[in-house]
Amino acid sequence: MRERTFVMVKPDGVQRGLVGEIVSRFERRGFKVCGMKLMRIQRELAERHYEEHKGKPFYAPLISYVTSGPVVCMVLEGENAVAVVRSMMGKTNPQDAMPGTVRGDLAQVTGRNVIHGSDSSESAKREIGLFFNDYEVHTYDLPYDAWLFE
Repeated sequence: MRERTFVMVKPDGVQRGLVGEIVSRFERRGFKVCGMKLMRIQRELAERHYEEHKGKPFYAPLISYVTSGPVVCMVLEGENAVAVVRSMMGKTNPQDAMPGTVRGDLAQVTGRNVIHGSDSSESAKREIGLFFNDYEVHTYDLPYDAWLFE
C-alpha cells in the first residue's frame, strides 16, 4: 500500500552536511519526495510536534535541540512508507541501530540521532499537517514507477 510519511533531518544532520546523503538513501530505495523544505522550527511548533513527550525528563532538552538550528522536513511517498522509513532510520539509540541504517551509520548518541520519522500512519498525517500546507505537498508520477511497483 502506497502511503506518505513525514521525515525530518534534525539540526545535527543539517549542521554535519548529511542532508544529501540521507535524501539519497530514501530516493535510491524508491521513495518519492513529495515535499521538502529547510526551516527553523519555532518553539510553539516544536512543542506541538513533541506534545506526547511533555513531562518526560528529555522533553525540555529535546525542544531546545530541535529549535537550535535549521532542519529539513520531507514528505516521502512509497510502499508501506512509515514502516520502511522507520526501518531505514534504525533504532532511536544509534548504539543499538544496525549498520546500514541512517542512525547506525551516521549517529553516535540518542540526543543527536540525526533524523526523525513518523511512527504510524496517524502520526504521519498529523506531522505532515503541522509542517506542510496542502500546496507544499505534491502529487506526480516518476517514469520509473512501473519498475518499482506492481
